[in-house]
Amino acid sequence: MARWEMTIESRQLTAIAIVALAILILLAGLFELQVARHAELARQSENNRLRVEPIIPRRGIVYDRRGRIIIDNRPSFTVSIVVAEMKKDTTICNLAALLQLDTAEVARRLRRNLVSRYQATPIKRDLEFRQVAVIEEQAGLYPGVSIQMEDVRRYDDSLGAGCYTGYVGEVSQDDLSRSVHADYRLGSMIGKKGIEKEYDDLIRGREGTAYIEVTASGRSLGRYEGKEVLPAGAGADLTLTIDNDLQRACAAALDTFCCGAIVAMDPRTGGVLAMTSYPSYDANIFSSVIPESLWQAITADSTHPLLNRPLDGLYPPGSTVKLVAIGAALEEGVIQPTTRLKPCYGGYQFGNRYFRCWQPAGHGDLNPVGAIEQSCDVYLYQVGIKLGVDELSRYYGLCGFGKPVGIDLPSESPGLNPNSKYYDERYGKKKWSRGLVLNNVIGQGEVLVTPIQLAQFFCGLAHPDGVVYRPHLVSRIEYPSRRSRSSCHSPSRLWACCARG
Repeated sequence: MARWEMTIESRQLTAIAIVALAILILLAGLFELQVARHAELARQSENNRLRVEPIIPRRGIVYDRRGRIIIDNRPSFTVSIVVAEMKKDTTICNLAALLQLDTAEVARRLRRNLVSRYQATPIKRDLEFRQVAVIEEQAGLYPGVSIQMEDVRRYDDSLGAGCYTGYVGEVSQDDLSRSVHADYRLGSMIGKKGIEKEYDDLIRGREGTAYIEVTASGRSLGRYEGKEVLPAGAGADLTLTIDNDLQRACAAALDTFCCGAIVAMDPRTGGVLAMTSYPSYDANIFSSVIPESLWQAITADSTHPLLNRPLDGLYPPGSTVKLVAIGAALEEGVIQPTTRLKPCYGGYQFGNRYFRCWQPAGHGDLNPVGAIEQSCDVYLYQVGIKLGVDELSRYYGLCGFGKPVGIDLPSESPGLNPNSKYYDERYGKKKWSRGLVLNNVIGQGEVLVTPIQLAQFFCGLAHPDGVVYRPHLVSRIEYPSRRSRSSCHSPSRLWACCARG
């Protein structure tokens, strides 16, 4: 009997121990959920019912010198996906069909622009109103899909101004890796070229943040009042030195040629009045996602519409730089204003090679003024021999050739200003003829300049004091408060022009 009683008692103790252990496990679990992981789980709970939506700021407007618009904004609809609320197969398939995109392309854009599972990831900009209406009316077919109203850039395509306006595009992984800006995010729009890129920090503005309360199915319930909205800050407006009337005239003048470039500058300030590259492109096509076929057509075009000819086009300057050689010779004292060299009879013999003048009949006996007036190659050949490769190169450098002019635009070619070091590296030390200077002195041979360098040089000649100002486009920056106006560039003397008269 005692043994049986002990057995019952032991069973009771065992049952109590099991219950106690279960209670301890439950208490431990409750402690972990309510204390140890409270912050983490509360955050997840908030994310499940809150959608973080960026508030896109107004991008700054760009005006010409008379206050006429060059770049402004227009309203547009952007469709996005919140990954945490989507149904993978349903959402992507239905949205791809509506947008007339391949499902793989929608998935690719989703991966590329994804920042957070709970944040709207942009898929396509510039939706048609019909597509917006379908998404709003048939929300059940598009779980996790949301529509945002955004501004997109609008460029005046009558100006042919793509070479300095540039365009905007979505932030890429490369942009994020190169940028020092913490406020860049995948899917947002930043300047990619031209003024849009150079002044992006100022005209992009500051993104805001809103919190939208949603149901379990992803339906929006409106703004969540429990968190303060961080308002967006509009970007600054820019006023350029450009004159739209002159800009249109330059674009029209080039329209009859295969290709070319025009740069017009004010010698008194260095302000660029007009600048165009032909053929160009319509920057508006970059405001939305460019179809792959269109991008391939642009990049495959043999006329290179994306080439910024005023800044990156390299050309032999020809007779335009004969003034430099004559000025250098006068400055160095190798000729005088009255010096007459061997007469021009249509060519010049140097070693075993005969260098022709552009005028087969020749120009006869000339002084420096006559040589410039007649653009006589033979006179310049002799000046070049007297100066030598390095001295001529030094004066080309003093006049701004062979180095960027420093205009307020990204990406500029320095050109090519060859000297003896260049020829030693190209042909081998002492394995080249000093006769190469005969080509350089008339702006041929290896000498290459950009149109903006030539424009700057002749502005120096036109200035009464021979002062060369740095070319620039932005004359004023107006911040959103409208209280602060800044003159972006005070023209500064860079160098005195070497050709004096």
